[in-house]
Amino acid sequence: MHQAIPYSYKTYFPTTIGLSRDTSTTTITTTTTSVADATNVGKLVSENAVIVFGRRGCCMCHVVKRLLQGLGVNPTVSEVDDEDEAAVINQLLKIIGVDQESGGQDGSSVQFPVVFVGGKLFGGLERVMATHISGELVPILKEAGALWL
Repeated sequence: MHQAIPYSYKTYFPTTIGLSRDTSTTTITTTTTSVADATNVGKLVSENAVIVFGRRGCCMCHVVKRLLQGLGVNPTVSEVDDEDEAAVINQLLKIIGVDQESGGQDGSSVQFPVVFVGGKLFGGLERVMATHISGELVPILKEAGALWL
């Protein structure tokens, strides 16, 4: 009969000396930066041909990003943290030109993901998908300078 190997949460990492069980020397870090804070939202919109604003970890933002990448566009994706969400929504409302009192301060007029093409509000996931299905998305992206072919 074979003996079961006991499970250990620590793994062996090869080193120059031999095998080491020290996990403190090997660290894997992933950094996700949030480029959208309330001060530079307008600058991001004006400087990028296509920019997507979405909540951090939002699956719909991921869908929009993958659709645009599939078309050959490399959109700037700005992930908004929960604590910055209200300030970013207020900045987006200013860019769109909606009065904050009539537009709703709770963000009811702006829903993530928000896509800007050529410095103008394009819409959300539904608008991107509808224009893609109808074949209108590629000419709009070419006109904005996001596609060259």
